[in-house]
Amino acid sequence: PGDDPTYSDPNGPTYYKGVYHLFYQYNPYGPLWGNITWAHSISYDLINWVHLDIAMNPTDPDFDINGCWSGSITFLPGHIPAILYTGIDSQNRQVQNLALPKNFSDPFLIEWTKSPHNPLMTPVNGIDPTLFRDPTTAWRGPDGIWRVIVGAKIDGNGLAILYKSRDFVNWTRSETPLHSSKKDIMWECPDFFPVGINGSDGDNSYWVQDQYEKKHVLKVSMFKISRDYYILGKYSPETEELKVETDFFEEGSDLRLDYGKFYASKSFYDAEKQRRVVWGWVNESDSDSDAERKGWSGLQSFPRSVFLSKSGKQLVQWPIKEIEKLRSETVNLQNKELNGGSVLKISGVTASQADVEVSFEVPEIQEAEPLDPAWADPQMLCDKKIAVVRGKVGPFGLLVLASDDLTEQTAIFFRIFKTSAKYIVLMCSDQSRSSLRNGLDKTTYGAFLDLDPSQEKITLRSLIDHSIVESFGGEGRSCITARVYPVLAINKNAHLYAFNNGTNSVKIAKLNAWSMKNAQIVSWRGEENQ
Repeated sequence: PGDDPTYSDPNGPTYYKGVYHLFYQYNPYGPLWGNITWAHSISYDLINWVHLDIAMNPTDPDFDINGCWSGSITFLPGHIPAILYTGIDSQNRQVQNLALPKNFSDPFLIEWTKSPHNPLMTPVNGIDPTLFRDPTTAWRGPDGIWRVIVGAKIDGNGLAILYKSRDFVNWTRSETPLHSSKKDIMWECPDFFPVGINGSDGDNSYWVQDQYEKKHVLKVSMFKISRDYYILGKYSPETEELKVETDFFEEGSDLRLDYGKFYASKSFYDAEKQRRVVWGWVNESDSDSDAERKGWSGLQSFPRSVFLSKSGKQLVQWPIKEIEKLRSETVNLQNKELNGGSVLKISGVTASQADVEVSFEVPEIQEAEPLDPAWADPQMLCDKKIAVVRGKVGPFGLLVLASDDLTEQTAIFFRIFKTSAKYIVLMCSDQSRSSLRNGLDKTTYGAFLDLDPSQEKITLRSLIDHSIVESFGGEGRSCITARVYPVLAINKNAHLYAFNNGTNSVKIAKLNAWSMKNAQIVSWRGEENQ
């Protein structure tokens, strides 16, 4: 974030005329939420960024004087980028608006013009005017009509309201939402996109063709519990029906983009690299007074590629390839036994800024403990069985941002349990000992991994950047992001370890770790941050 104040959820990431753009919620006057504008940064590689001037400020009492909130970018015919965004009018109603570039030939998209037709969509017919926001990227059906969804809550139900338009200006609400839920949670920051089956990329430009080769993802950000959930299904543009495979919270379903501190995510289709990329907002784990002292708060996750898993049952995420450009010094290990109770220091890399990939083999997997049927919630199980609690097969994994004496450490690890039918792999990110400071959010996060450890290695990749740790288990089948604030394990005093606190030995089949260089972040007015 450099010297930016409040840095919040991404709005409309996109790629235009050879340039990547990231628009995001931003308070130019302070590090806490308020005075929301659309800030704007550009990049040629999604790694090194240039901050441009704010793209949109609140200006008009009729549709956005009290804030320019989240939205998305859609490409209109002629490859014209159009912003749909939520504005807060003078009555504090949430309404949906349109903005277009002032100069279509400008690859930097510096200036935007708000439509004279704003607001395009207003909270009528039972819509709560304070719970109606965040239009998605729009799409066109086989009838040539545009569709877009907006997050809302009506009569206690979260839902994705569907609107249609022939001209992208005059929008009509459909009689039924694209999808809804009986759960009493507002759906904000919805995202709706196709993913390809059998390895195809699910190009967002092809909503009509090859429908049988795609599934569709509906992601919603659950307000107040601050979690991003998604469901998979088949979408028919002819009938507007989304047939979901398993609904939100149904039959124990817990599909999330990330099981840690990761919210209000937004994806875009990168036509240049033929991939879908997602960002999430990673907020702070300390206090508002800490934010005031630092002068900034909030950051974006590393950009991730998104795929449908080989099983077709979930999404898989992986850091984009470009991140590897920041790798420098490296260390490697192979076939290293980790006996029960052992800790192995990984020297030779800068542990405060590192990229670590490790795979484990479990030779004594049959010794796994039985899984208690009451242990259905992985986060509660991880909280109950933190890294210092010994088991039979696990905990084993990495200790990152650790002090020399291990009084500070963030543990990312696995445990293996068994039922009568299969083995269960639990992935945890344990922040309970991450800092000697008090008053921090040290929540422990957890997820079950959809893999059979008797048939494949258990893999972990962790990206470590001072106060943020993003971990990808099972080649990206479960992701957990943490914010931590060590006081001892900082800069050169941070260390990296592999560990096994189970009674049975495990083997590091392969470990690669790299020091990571700073990305370059500059202002187009000449100020530089790293």
